[in-house]
Amino acid sequence: MSQGKILSIVGKSGAGKTALMEKLIRELKSRGLRVGTIKHDTHGFEMDAPGKDSWRHKQAGSATTIISSPHRIGLVMDVDHDHELDELDPLLSDVDIILSEGYKREDKPKVEVFRSGVHQKPLCTDADNLIAMFSDEVIYPDIPCFAPDDVQGLADFLLNYLGIK
Repeated sequence: MSQGKILSIVGKSGAGKTALMEKLIRELKSRGLRVGTIKHDTHGFEMDAPGKDSWRHKQAGSATTIISSPHRIGLVMDVDHDHELDELDPLLSDVDIILSEGYKREDKPKVEVFRSGVHQKPLCTDADNLIAMFSDEVIYPDIPCFAPDDVQGLADFLLNYLGIK
């Protein structure tokens, strides 16, 4: 169901990408949508705490480890390359919309978070599949710009853009 429903939230470090993701997830969920997220981490990560059983399984050499409870499933899998969004999409087939944080180089619709007091210039140009800005100032006259307190307006725009009712 998620095919074609991927949007990337991008911006330089410290711009407020994660804060926007949190607000946007809450807003979309309040409208009855199932939201999936993908966070791009180029530095690697450990999902489970050292010493926990699932962590010990991975350390012992398991290629894929799943931890399951009545409320959540977590998956850690060895991979041989940095996966593109389209390769990860099937893992989130039960959602209405996928928000990714990062993936600035992918050819997906992007919303850039930009704060003029923090950075000199935006990360994207208007040619980078940029569909909207979430900023305290208008950067590109032809790209819709939403003020930092207008998450509802941004959500309306994104759902309209994706054709989600």
